Amino acid sequence: MKKYFAISILLLLFIFKSNGQTARGVKIGYIDMEYILENVPDYTEAKNQLEQKAQKWKQDIEAKKVEIAKLKDALKTERALLTKELIDEREEEIKFQETELLDFQQKRFGPNGDLMTQKAVLVKPIQDQVFTAVQDIAEAKKYDFIFDKSSDLTMLFAAKRHDVSDQVIRSITRAEKREQKSKKELKEQEKKEYLEDVEDENPALAARKKALEDKKAARDKMLEDRKLAMEAKKKEIEDKRKAAAEAREAKKTGTIPADKKLEDNKTPSKEENKSTEGGIVSPPKEPSSDNKTSEISDAQKTKEDKAAARAKLIEDKKKILEDRKRKILEDREAAKKAKEDKAKEPKTEEPKSE
Repeated sequence: MKKYFAISILLLLFIFKSNGQTARGVKIGYIDMEYILENVPDYTEAKNQLEQKAQKWKQDIEAKKVEIAKLKDALKTERALLTKELIDEREEEIKFQETELLDFQQKRFGPNGDLMTQKAVLVKPIQDQVFTAVQDIAEAKKYDFIFDKSSDLTMLFAAKRHDVSDQVIRSITRAEKREQKSKKELKEQEKKEYLEDVEDENPALAARKKALEDKKAARDKMLEDRKLAMEAKKKEIEDKRKAAAEAREAKKTGTIPADKKLEDNKTPSKEENKSTEGGIVSPPKEPSSDNKTSEISDAQKTKEDKAAARAKLIEDKKKILEDRKRKILEDREAAKKAKEDKAKEPKTEEPKSE
């Protein structure tokens, strides 16, 4: 049958060529229905549900087989104790259970069973969508023939460039998305679809677009890494600034920072080590309040002396600047006055020679 079908296709191609179509050439494509069905979301979801049902039916069959095996084992064990009527009755029961099991298997998994029927019902809408999409693609892109690779047609070789299965999947997916989109989104979707169709016709353009997308992704990653590095550096600077501020505040108030206290608590002093020698543990000596007060007053005094020295230095600089400014103004006034005096002096005429 397959051989006759292939011969019929070849005859059709020969007749098509002989009818004046050689100028353009015959454009042939093919689809893989199994591949399309595996990549259509609706079919995949329904197929999973059907497989779950089939799995449940198989579990019921296995449970029925176990039940029949138990009846057979019980009869074999008790056969010597039973009468002929009871044995016949149990054998009849086992035979009835086996017949019921076979009927259930045929009903679920037979040629006309529930599994095959539901598969046909499941595939039919997708097949209709595929046929519609194939017709649209054939008319739009001027295909003369489109075959189904998974059908009875024997294809000894098929170049990948003639495979339009992905275009069919996109066409089906587009139709589903259009039902859920607004007008603006529809325009954007149509533009995207047009670009995808152009890429199908021009592989070089698709490769160029992919290279640009890869370059953009690399640039985005570089910017993101740079941003993370800047944030980490900023955080490090903020931590250092905060630590310096805490140290200045501690120095100002005469207190010890928390981390310094922790280190002091962890590392005992030499006096404490001496006190613990020989098994005698003595409590650490705390500084007296007088010592604390003197330390604070010395620190305060040192700070006041530094502030006074700094204020005196600023005052001296200010005084020097004022003196320099006053001297410049005085020199300028003196020069101006000398110029005015010179202008006021009367001009003397020279005597004329006779």
